[in-house]
Amino acid sequence: MGSSSAQGRTVIRKLVHKLTTKDGVLGDYDYKYLFTPQLPFMKKNKVRQPFFGLDSEMPILLGFILGLQHSLAMLAGIITPPIIVSSSANFTAQQQQYLVTASLIISGFLSMIQITRFHIYRTPYYLGSGMLSVVGSSFGVIVVVQKILPVMYKTGFCPSSDDGTPLPCPDGYGAIIGTSCVCGLLEVCFSFIPPKFLKKLFPQTVTGTVVLLMGISLIKSGFQDWVGGSGCVDGICPFEGAPKAAKFGSPQFIGLGFLVYMTIIISEKWGAPIMKSCSVILGLLVGCIVAGACGYFDKSSIDAAPAASFVWTTTFKMTVYGPAVLPMLVVYVVLVMETIGDLTATAEVSRLEVEGPLYESRIQGGVLGDGFNSIIAGLCTITPMSTFAQNNGVISITKCANRTAGYWCCCILIIMGIFTKFAASLVAIPKPVLGGMTSFLFTSVAVSGLKIISNSPFTRRDRFVLTAAILPGIGCILVPNWFENVFSYSGNNHALTGFLDAITVIMESSYALGGIIATILNLVLPQVMDDEGEDIPDDLEELALDDYVHQYDDEDKATENMKKEKSLSVKSSSNGSHSKDL
Repeated sequence: MGSSSAQGRTVIRKLVHKLTTKDGVLGDYDYKYLFTPQLPFMKKNKVRQPFFGLDSEMPILLGFILGLQHSLAMLAGIITPPIIVSSSANFTAQQQQYLVTASLIISGFLSMIQITRFHIYRTPYYLGSGMLSVVGSSFGVIVVVQKILPVMYKTGFCPSSDDGTPLPCPDGYGAIIGTSCVCGLLEVCFSFIPPKFLKKLFPQTVTGTVVLLMGISLIKSGFQDWVGGSGCVDGICPFEGAPKAAKFGSPQFIGLGFLVYMTIIISEKWGAPIMKSCSVILGLLVGCIVAGACGYFDKSSIDAAPAASFVWTTTFKMTVYGPAVLPMLVVYVVLVMETIGDLTATAEVSRLEVEGPLYESRIQGGVLGDGFNSIIAGLCTITPMSTFAQNNGVISITKCANRTAGYWCCCILIIMGIFTKFAASLVAIPKPVLGGMTSFLFTSVAVSGLKIISNSPFTRRDRFVLTAAILPGIGCILVPNWFENVFSYSGNNHALTGFLDAITVIMESSYALGGIIATILNLVLPQVMDDEGEDIPDDLEELALDDYVHQYDDEDKATENMKKEKSLSVKSSSNGSHSKDL
């Protein structure tokens, strides 16, 4: 009893010191470093910034500023999926506002689970990574929604007007989040498999292919928004009678998106550290200011929005939609591998172990946290969640891996979500401004796929797997409905119709088709390496040997000279690569 009261007094003393002293509130951090732009004529800051570890003591003001920076860095990624998904389901402005509100609130609460790390009673397992790893809505689900909702409208699952105009489809959205809850159990199961086995089953050639194809698929909708709007292609955007309505592809639309694009580039080149980590949201802010000044904002939805809201003020009927199961399972497989990569990067920039039992325990807890969070997100009316990678850049720039900043970030996100006027302002952003931002984000997804692929050995076998998987994936993007007329069944068997629809969705989803082919070929094709780490095609070696036989008129001598020249070329290329590195 005495020890617990002593501990209580110690905690109170620490809290009083934190709130009442300069050291506790401000500390000795160089705040100027965060806000100083890197202009050509300005001196570079040579003061070495301190590193704040996982549980280091941190001043209150610094924790708040860095938490705000983390929240701004992930804000664009959080709001993009609900805005695009709700637009695809033809939701009303009020329904769109609710989804943005719920996404912000749920991201804040579920990020706390990842940051805290809970031990599962009487087991060696954990829930959460215990690092400054935050979560938000996954971009992968956007691709699923953009493929599944047209099928729902076509089969009558979603309503349409007499003239064929799609109407709001809350039941379709409920089916998607219901399916995601069930499929989220796959990620939960994968969390108990050691990471090294998962990496063998889904190596970088497989996951990189899927992420690359996802990014390329998304760029189309982002770029359509940039030049007017994805819902008004070849028509009047955003609609007849809207403020500043114009034809799709009008120069004023292109200019607004280009302004966002250029602001992102300028922020990256000359911005202060706090600007670089949230350059995308800064570009969105500049675009909104110019669009508002030019009269492109429709304020009616903002004025009609309530002052505050919370989760479950709008609900959806949750069901499992058969054709969406396989595509959603592919998304969860990708989320597992992305989470492992993101958490490894977080551990590295946080100066923590990247191998060994503690590292594997953090990975297990992080993957389980992602699967658990995705299921909870579905029950809270939101699409699946995934660990965000962009916050690793904030940790690297600020040298702060402290969980206190993470908790500040979570609180700020929850407050942003509660105030519905903020969500209404985000939903009212003109499509060209939003498209300039989302095009950049979606392209960064594709580039992330390229980065994952570049980490593979790139043997001939790897290149063959990539070629065989990317070919149909790119084909699906260029010819979207290529598989539509393969099945001609039109009977009353709903189970068979649903199964055929599922196959059609898989065959027309670039990431799903490419990922399945890459996985099968990775398991079937053996890895054969030569001395350089690359296997040489047999037919090319035979042609080369024929040339040497003609030259020397002796097969043994020709083979010997061919090997000598090959070894010399290997040495020269090695020397060349060393000189290039220098």
